[in-house]
Amino acid sequence: MSLDIERVRALYPALSDGYAWLDAAAGTQVPQPVIDAIAAAYSAGIGNTHGAFPGSARSDAIVTRAREAVADLVGGDPAGVVLGPNMTTLTYRFAYALAKDWGPGDEIVVSRLDHDANVRPWVQAAERAGARVRWAEVEVPDGELPAGQYDELVTERTRLVAVTAASNILGTMPDVPRITARARAVGALSYVDGVHATPHGPIDMAALGADFYATSAYKWSGPHIGAVVARPALLETLRPDKLASSPSEVPDRFETGTAPFADLAGVAAAVDHLADLDPAATGTRRERLLASMTAVEAYEQAELAYLLKGLSSLPHVNLVGSPRRRTATAYFTVTGHTPREVAEHLAANRVNVWDGHCYAWELTRALGIRDEGSAVRAGLVHYNSRSDVDRLLNALEDLPRR
Repeated sequence: MSLDIERVRALYPALSDGYAWLDAAAGTQVPQPVIDAIAAAYSAGIGNTHGAFPGSARSDAIVTRAREAVADLVGGDPAGVVLGPNMTTLTYRFAYALAKDWGPGDEIVVSRLDHDANVRPWVQAAERAGARVRWAEVEVPDGELPAGQYDELVTERTRLVAVTAASNILGTMPDVPRITARARAVGALSYVDGVHATPHGPIDMAALGADFYATSAYKWSGPHIGAVVARPALLETLRPDKLASSPSEVPDRFETGTAPFADLAGVAAAVDHLADLDPAATGTRRERLLASMTAVEAYEQAELAYLLKGLSSLPHVNLVGSPRRRTATAYFTVTGHTPREVAEHLAANRVNVWDGHCYAWELTRALGIRDEGSAVRAGLVHYNSRSDVDRLLNALEDLPRR
């Protein structure tokens, strides 16, 4: 099946503003069904959970549906879905909980490829515990993360391996199953950052070997909600800091404070939206998600090939990285212009992109561009059209040479 791009785009009100929205790697726009679900939750009336009145019961049901939806999206167990404000906050929460059992002599492994949200929480937790941090290095200039280096990095002392399923600036998709298998062989846990990978193809956290899989709904057409998915039995072994009076059950004990219930209604609606991208898909929601996201991946890869060919044809544009397997994400510089100047020129031509390090703090340093303003990022998702790409290329062609 190929995506009906006009049908898909018609579901997104924001796309009618005349801009080419190529900033999806920083956050996607939201389709009408998600907007409607959030509005409907507020219109019906909601209260805090576990109360005796109907509004509270509606919130209970919203939370349950959100957990089930995220579990279907990544191939997890609803009872192991921890919801929170964003991936960064949740990762800090898990770092604090896991590091309670770390001490001198223990080791963790992080990578230079990762978004800082899957680096700094672990590094800081290890420092507090007196554990050693070991680094997986990126091949420059290609931007690959060789899985073979983990054979030496991961030892009997390793407690946790944190790795991304896809780089948020280069799109690099490392061999996560091989990396997590190495961790599992020594009894270490694997925390996989799936924030950038999830919008771009079918996800199976078990096949990836992820003990923890982190994702953010606002990267796949949902509201600003994060989630970390793990086996319920694994969550039972962790004791996060919490209020004495708050629930002790899993996964509730990881969720501090009152949840944004209307936004959680939007999470379930966003997953349903993804499942319906292939109208011909049948079966359970999980089965429809796998079919739809397979179609998304094929569509995006075709558009990425077109984008990369176009960028490579412009003599003043310099692509950063050339990973063999990547999401539909391009990172580039333009000779004679700072990344911000390029982004401002594109915005003036009604093309939205991001510029800077994009929180790929270690990677941009390894690439030698962090202190130079880093680069410009154009990210494609399932609602981007060929005309969006053409507008980017045409605007770059018009950029004055220096």
